[in-house]
Amino acid sequence: MDVRGTVAPGFEAVRDAFVRNFEQRGERGAAVAVYRDGRKVVDLWAGTRDVDGTEPWAVDTVQIVRSAGKGIAAAVPLMLHQRGQVDLDAPVGTYWPEFKANGKERVLVRDLLAHRAGVPALDRPLTPAEAADGHTGPAAVAAQRPQWEPGTDHGYHAQSYSWLIGELVRRATGRTIGRWITEEIGRPLGLDFWFGLPADEAHRIGRIGPVEAPATGDPGALRMRPKRAVTEAYADPHSLTRRAFGAIDPYPDENEPAYRTAELPASNGIATARALARCYAAMIGEVDGHRLFAPATLTLARTEESSGPDRVLVVNTRFGLGYMLHGPAAPLLGPGSFGHPGRGGSLGFADPESRIALGYVTNGLQKGVTADPRAQALVRAVRSAL
Repeated sequence: MDVRGTVAPGFEAVRDAFVRNFEQRGERGAAVAVYRDGRKVVDLWAGTRDVDGTEPWAVDTVQIVRSAGKGIAAAVPLMLHQRGQVDLDAPVGTYWPEFKANGKERVLVRDLLAHRAGVPALDRPLTPAEAADGHTGPAAVAAQRPQWEPGTDHGYHAQSYSWLIGELVRRATGRTIGRWITEEIGRPLGLDFWFGLPADEAHRIGRIGPVEAPATGDPGALRMRPKRAVTEAYADPHSLTRRAFGAIDPYPDENEPAYRTAELPASNGIATARALARCYAAMIGEVDGHRLFAPATLTLARTEESSGPDRVLVVNTRFGLGYMLHGPAAPLLGPGSFGHPGRGGSLGFADPESRIALGYVTNGLQKGVTADPRAQALVRAVRSAL
């Protein structure tokens, strides 16, 4: 395997794990980056740019990272709160009056971030065009009756998170979330990250697609067999699980230019691994003179807001404000870690205690939502290097 990039002394185990992902775990094309103390210590890429192609992954290749983008999106309302522009304990209707319909008058901004708003599914799924138009999605979630009393329980808002967070930001700032991130985070930090891929960057993106994970004898691999209830929830077209992930129907072709240029912060963030790692590094410390989160904001991001049985994922999950927290369903580096995986593989997170931030991007999407074996192998390798 022709692996390109650099590894700082002491982090060679990450390169070894990255190579084994290609040799043993079905990787096609991928990149991984790690920051420590605001400095890049790992920056690797290998394989093909397209999951079904032969052109090599380049230094500037970007990919759709699915829900790994949720963690970058979550930074926006937290930063707006930090600047005094959004009150996390205010009703969402303070900023978005139409959202108060059908029993959602008391939904707080923090409920959106902690997956406690009660609207993970829609009575009528949206078409891909409706989901991307910037208007139909927000109107649909504003009119939707909650699946449970908001604020009393949690369930992963797999797709509806796009319209909830995106519209909140637009109402509070007058800017779309994609524009806000580009102007306030992406450009200052020099990130290759977008919700809404610019036309002049389209030549850099690779094709993603499903791949089968081979059986592996890796003794360190997580052995996670889905519980029967989880399997049944994903198989039942009427379950809240299927309806939440199926809020867009039919499922969009993620390689279509129209999908890539849409702003869907739940699912279509486009990034390099180093952009994810660098952004998370700036959440926990200074990166080239820039820091995103004040200490109090960092505490908000990783203080548990939701825990226990997740009504959508049907396993026990833990969320802070916008971030998955370390636990059996989403193992990260340690108890204080926070971040977000993307269904199929990609991952971004930070661990303030070890001062580590990691980004992993892949074009080969394997089954699983929160604990991809390739990402977990990289996390274990980082842990061994500390």
